[in-house]
Amino acid sequence: MPLIPPPEDKRRKEKLEAFDRLLTIMDELRLNCPWDKKQTIDSIRHLTIEETYELSDAILENDHEEIRKELGDIMLHMVFYAKIADEEGRFDVADVLHGICDKLVHRHPHIYSDVQADDEEAVKQNWERIKLKEKGNKSVLGGVPKSLPAMVKAHRIQDKARGIGFDWERKEQVWEKVEEEMAEFKQEFNIADDKQIDQKKAVEEFGDLMFSLINYARFLKIDPEEALERTNRKFIKRFTHIEKRAKEEGKELGDMSLDEMDRYWNEAKDL
Repeated sequence: MPLIPPPEDKRRKEKLEAFDRLLTIMDELRLNCPWDKKQTIDSIRHLTIEETYELSDAILENDHEEIRKELGDIMLHMVFYAKIADEEGRFDVADVLHGICDKLVHRHPHIYSDVQADDEEAVKQNWERIKLKEKGNKSVLGGVPKSLPAMVKAHRIQDKARGIGFDWERKEQVWEKVEEEMAEFKQEFNIADDKQIDQKKAVEEFGDLMFSLINYARFLKIDPEEALERTNRKFIKRFTHIEKRAKEEGKELGDMSLDEMDRYWNEAKDL
């Protein structure tokens, strides 16, 4: 397939110079700054995780100025890791960049070879098949990080299984599974307070229900992690309004009735 050259980017040279400037500053910091000289790949790991969540916050808030800043922080960390590895004789930033470029070319045979892929689903299936071969035909799910948050992990597991064709055909089938899991949970645990609940089984059944809901969200192209986080933020905003209104009236939340708090909650919906 012949490739169409990208349109001339008048700022390409400036972009390359900016990246070179970052590499130069990183070299200077590792040479002269007591804090930067002390860091290791292990020591900055938790900071990278924190920066990733800050980027996620900026994206959810649709704050493009913050997104720009947080991307800068993330890029700094990527250069930092590569610099440390270079000093240890393991790899350098060129190895990192060539590595990802080679991966992209290899996993896009519909662009760089003669494989046919006419839609997004075909591209994803090709990607997963190629990735599986690269890893020596190990488990399809082997690439899902163990430390991912459970909801994100469930979504990735389902997506990877779909990549090799293991999935429901229609969203109606998925919803039937949600209703089945809900009925099982309700029958087992919607019981009188004085009856002993098998806590281990309750956790397992609730997990099954959550997994099926996440699956249905995937069919609707809803990111369940994003959806829940938006609901979290909405709750915080409304609850903070209750606190504000209570303070204005000289009341303590603990002394207010549920009806009073509910009235302020409904006020917050209109803000």
